[in-house]
Amino acid sequence: MTLHEKVVLSTYTGILMCDFSEVHKYIEKLLSRPVWTHELASEALWETIKEKAKPDFLKIIES
Repeated sequence: MTLHEKVVLSTYTGILMCDFSEVHKYIEKLLSRPVWTHELASEALWETIKEKAKPDFLKIIES
C-alpha cells in the first residue's frame, strides 16, 4: 500500500495508518485551506472531509 493510499484510508475511515501530519496535509489539500487541529473535533467538518475524500477512497477500494 502506498503512502497516499494509507493517507486516504486514514482520512476516510478514521483508523490511522500513517503519520498524522500526512493526514493533516491531505485534509488541508481537500479543503483548500489551513486547518487547525482543534477544528478536527467538529463532526460537521469530518462529514465535509469524508465527502471530499470519497472519490479517492472509492478509487482505492475499486482497484
